[in-house]
Amino acid sequence: MFQTIAFAVITAVFSAFLDNVTTVLLIGPMTIMLCKTLDINPVPFLLVEIMMSNIGGTATLIGDPPNIMIGSEAGLSFAQFIMVNAPIVVVIMVVLLVIFRFMYGRHLAVDEKNRLNIMELSAEDAIIDKALFHKSVVMIVLVAIAFMLHGVFNLETSVIALAAAAVIILISGRDIEVAIEGIEWGTIGFFLGLFMVVGGMEHTGVIEMLGNAIVDATGGNVVLMMIVILWASAILSSILDNIPFVATMIPIIMVMEASGIDVYPLWWALSLGACLGGNGTLVGASANVVLSGIANKEGYNITFMSFTKVAFPLMLVAVALSTIYLLIMF
Repeated sequence: MFQTIAFAVITAVFSAFLDNVTTVLLIGPMTIMLCKTLDINPVPFLLVEIMMSNIGGTATLIGDPPNIMIGSEAGLSFAQFIMVNAPIVVVIMVVLLVIFRFMYGRHLAVDEKNRLNIMELSAEDAIIDKALFHKSVVMIVLVAIAFMLHGVFNLETSVIALAAAAVIILISGRDIEVAIEGIEWGTIGFFLGLFMVVGGMEHTGVIEMLGNAIVDATGGNVVLMMIVILWASAILSSILDNIPFVATMIPIIMVMEASGIDVYPLWWALSLGACLGGNGTLVGASANVVLSGIANKEGYNITFMSFTKVAFPLMLVAVALSTIYLLIMF
């Protein structure tokens, strides 16, 4: 179980300061390799990492795109996200790890011989190109810093990520065709289709209609509106992309602010709901699809239903804890 906790904490911390997809691309293959050596099923570890990547990303301004959007429009700082979101993120992590312990603890027993094999592994031996490794570490640190300061430079995080990718390809001296062949084209194709569907819903006004319905249902009661936005954001973000939903809710909340309503609690409800809701289904967040694609490629099948039946109830637990937290805070 210690390994599960270690991977969970590493994934959550990395996701708070790097993009979730970047985190699972780093952690996922390593997890599968270690589990193969230990001769245990990596799927429980991967499920924990998927959920922790989304939970960890909730803690900071740069951890998840909805937080970046909310922070920019509402004028919320990096420190404010740490002070408000980070405490409940820690609580949710602890609670979910306890639940995972009861769910999968008996399946994580390791043979002593396999454990000794792991202890004999050398990280130095696994690095076949130390110069490229050092360059990559420096680039990751620079990207993390650039993500935190993207507002100062007035740059989108996508521009930072693509620029860093171009730089590392140039300084690595590797064949770009080989790099392109390693791209998960199937995953990219899936996202293209998903974003087309969501874009169609946004263009036809469906998402705006949902946002207005949430506001109308609360009758202007700020506390009730906070709870409704939290749960609606979580449920809808588990089946739709959370970015267009957040983009729709931001101007609605700003209009309420202009009318004199205290919307400060609503920003945090939108942030927690949109980010945590990504854990609900396999299509709820990019990290889910990417890591499940890596697992499937290695022969460990994570289907939509197998993921949802585990993740959706745990997502509801996380949102329930967030509800209690917001009621206490505001």
